[in-house]
Amino acid sequence: MRHPDLCIAGAGIIGLSLALELYNRGYKVSIFDQDAPFGESSTAAAGMLAAYDPDNPPKLLPLSNLSLSLYPNFLEQIRVLSGIHVPFQTHMTLQSVSGHGSLTKTELSDLPPGLVPGDHRFIDLDENSLDPRQLAAALLAAVRATTIDLQSHTPVLSSRSIENAVEIATPGGIIHTAKFVNCTGAWAAVTTPLPNLHIRPRKGQMLSVSLPPSLPLDFVVRTPEIYIVPRTTGPAAGRAIIGATVEDSGFDRTVKQADIDRLHALASALLPDIANARQLEAWSGLRPATSDELPSLGAIPGLKNHFVAAGHYRNGILLAPASARVMAQLVLGEDASMGLSAFFPGRFASRLG
Repeated sequence: MRHPDLCIAGAGIIGLSLALELYNRGYKVSIFDQDAPFGESSTAAAGMLAAYDPDNPPKLLPLSNLSLSLYPNFLEQIRVLSGIHVPFQTHMTLQSVSGHGSLTKTELSDLPPGLVPGDHRFIDLDENSLDPRQLAAALLAAVRATTIDLQSHTPVLSSRSIENAVEIATPGGIIHTAKFVNCTGAWAAVTTPLPNLHIRPRKGQMLSVSLPPSLPLDFVVRTPEIYIVPRTTGPAAGRAIIGATVEDSGFDRTVKQADIDRLHALASALLPDIANARQLEAWSGLRPATSDELPSLGAIPGLKNHFVAAGHYRNGILLAPASARVMAQLVLGEDASMGLSAFFPGRFASRLG
């Protein structure tokens, strides 16, 4: 029987970032995943660090800003451990907005490569993006360079509080640990006995295309209906990610060509040169969503020494460093870097009451 200081369920971007944060503080950590690491939504994402997306809930902004401030050190720590540098792919986003203060047609025409705004008004945001697949490979290599115990294809079957510890059942046996954190994303409500956790999957279908030479795109274009995220460096350089649908389809991950074709058409309406761009891939991911589109971060009410960090919806890549920092602080009994009442896991039960 093993006795790690802390156990984590879920080896996606949130779980592995938290494991690394706890390891850096000198704790012995075990992390379990029902599949392979990064097998779900983390690598299905486009990789925008979209802290100022107007579609984000306003209460998300403090956590987003904290994460942006932590990102340089987060990537540097990963590089030191893994030897893999994860570069930013873009540094600007053209964001569709309502109201005034938008770029003029002349200013838009000065930007390559022939954007057709239609009825959209755009502003330019100072915003980075990265390739989640590069980040996943580097973070996984960083974790494997440590003493973190990472166990793939090993689900947490159950957990229960016993005195001042938690007893976890896995296919390999029983484990005792001081604290347990559920980071299983869209599966969190299934694996945690909290009726009002309210985390559900929301499917997003996406595609990638090979950008033609006539379209030297080096910034993100985003509207409420579509985003186009180019890869400018690394193995995927020269392609663009186009997404994404938002579907309440349970755990169904079926990719439908009609939906992919519609996304391609929406992107082509903004950037006509994409119309004939060759499709390279199509895939889907399951975003972990709550009803208020805010993550659940903190202690699980009624379950001693149980915590949850899930429900990051469209912003898991953005929020990983901050989520790891504040969750480590909460689990270890420290003061959090910011107020977390908006993310209290029991907030939905409180509203119902």
